[in-house]
Amino acid sequence: MIFGRVKPLDAILATAEKRGLHRSLGAFQLTMLGIGAVIGTGIFVLTSEAAQKAGPGMMISFIIAGFVCAVAALCYSELASMVPVAGSAYTYTYAVMGELLAWMVGWALILEYAVGASAVAVGWSGYVVGQIRNLLGIDVPMEWVNGPAAGGYVNLPAVFISLLVTWLLVIGTTESARVNAILVCIKVAALTLFIALSIPVMNMDHFQPLMPAGFAGVAGAAASIFFAYVGFDAVSTAAEETKNPQRNVPIGLIASLGFCTVFYLLVSAGAIGSPLGAQPVRDAAGAILEPGTAELTARCQAIVAGGALEPLSCSREALAHVLRTIGWSKIGNLIGLAATLALPSVVLMMMFGQTRVFFTMARDGLLPKPFAKVHPRYKTPHVVTIVTGLAATFASAFLPVGKLANYSNSGTLFAFFMVAVSVLVLRKTDPGRKRPFRTPLVWLVAPAAIVGCLYLYASLDWGSILVLPGWGLIGLVIYFGYSRSRSYVGRGIIDVVDDASMQPETARKLD
Repeated sequence: MIFGRVKPLDAILATAEKRGLHRSLGAFQLTMLGIGAVIGTGIFVLTSEAAQKAGPGMMISFIIAGFVCAVAALCYSELASMVPVAGSAYTYTYAVMGELLAWMVGWALILEYAVGASAVAVGWSGYVVGQIRNLLGIDVPMEWVNGPAAGGYVNLPAVFISLLVTWLLVIGTTESARVNAILVCIKVAALTLFIALSIPVMNMDHFQPLMPAGFAGVAGAAASIFFAYVGFDAVSTAAEETKNPQRNVPIGLIASLGFCTVFYLLVSAGAIGSPLGAQPVRDAAGAILEPGTAELTARCQAIVAGGALEPLSCSREALAHVLRTIGWSKIGNLIGLAATLALPSVVLMMMFGQTRVFFTMARDGLLPKPFAKVHPRYKTPHVVTIVTGLAATFASAFLPVGKLANYSNSGTLFAFFMVAVSVLVLRKTDPGRKRPFRTPLVWLVAPAAIVGCLYLYASLDWGSILVLPGWGLIGLVIYFGYSRSRSYVGRGIIDVVDDASMQPETARKLD
């Protein structure tokens, strides 16, 4: 039965209630938390990807992606306030929709976290190569910073940072709140500086034509730069520690997403209005080339060899390239340095998120027991960390950033879709349960999130659209071949001590 084997919500909540979380966060703290979690990879890395797909219309793309995230976030918050434990959408779905769909969500979250980490690693590679070239005068051969799809062999910087982060997670080195706050300040300061320098000198003529690839291009860019907003769930999962969550959670969500959307619009406006413009690169016949392809790479090289400025769509460090073009070379280098410093923390947090989902699934019996092992010395889930790190390293070595971001988005959109459906189902099946936060206008907001997720998913390229069902089919084979017969819920084992809200470092082993 598709909705069978529901993990009892009361059992999931028992441990969380014992923790006695202190409600101390207000609307301002939640907003700052959201801004710090959202601003990062997408705006630094995917601006050139969006320009190639939508041209100046990428500004509309940011608005579309931001709206879908906003309605999804409101749905996410209701479940997060009811089930304030780790495990993300996987745990929520287990409590509402049953084990099979929970498995599918957890399996899809691999695309969000592990593949997302790979995308960030590839984006970091572009910035660090730019720093090496502009600060040290060393040109790294393109064959060793691009995968085969972009005309290279392997992306060595991306491999390096992925393996480094994996090692840090294994030995238990995680960033403190103070270091994280410093990195957030670096990111926001860098983007603010970019806006302050680029907006005053932008040329409005560069905004025409607004949609050179039509609205389909705008939708495709929205589906890609959706990646720029992922991370807002940090706000919704803090609902249990929020004062007056009914008021402050929606304020924190909408304020942080609204701030980031305006920020992104100003950054994209500065990039579009620069001498580079944002018109897509075309082939000799006038057709717009696909991002991340060898054809686009060759065309970009030909343009630069002809003495022209490197187009925005060609740059692997778009924002730094814009500032260098308008005469702020040193500031451009600082922007690149800021991205180089800040992006590894995003790789770390995404890999950490993946290990937590895997760890939770293993303790539910759905994955092999070694995945839930804790290292005797470092007290970290080292087996699942190494598996995740090697998978992310392999993907970052050979695939372009745009493809990786789209693959990640397909998994994220499925998880958000399931969260919105779960909210509606739970409103019908358990209307009397306490909800510290209730999604406002749920019968409009949740369907809007469902339709928005489907629309963005349909706007992805065909390869990315097919990745999700293909990946899901592999997941179903594993579930019915291994996980279903070993599930603790299926075997009647409900041990709340081993609930997902416990840290891997303190969880006792489930016999």
